[in-house]
Amino acid sequence: MKVDNETVKKIAFLSRLNVDEDFENTKNDFENILGLIEQFSEVDTKNAAPLVSVNDNNLICREDKVMEGGDAEKILSNAPAKEFGYFVVPKVVE
Repeated sequence: MKVDNETVKKIAFLSRLNVDEDFENTKNDFENILGLIEQFSEVDTKNAAPLVSVNDNNLICREDKVMEGGDAEKILSNAPAKEFGYFVVPKVVE
């Protein structure tokens, strides 16, 4: 598929690409990409079942168990700033 300079400008604007004024390399790249996509359309997929997932395995979820915790002094011992048993962090919302 042939790509003209206006198409390159439009695609560059929409995708926020910084393209030099010499569009030849970019045009060639776009034409190569579109050529690959056209090759995909030639593949016969009539008898291919649609995929829900590429992974047939079901993930096994383990039960959540509390292993450690409950010692606030130990947890806060390395905190750069703490107050009233909590971490002190910079204000992020004004």
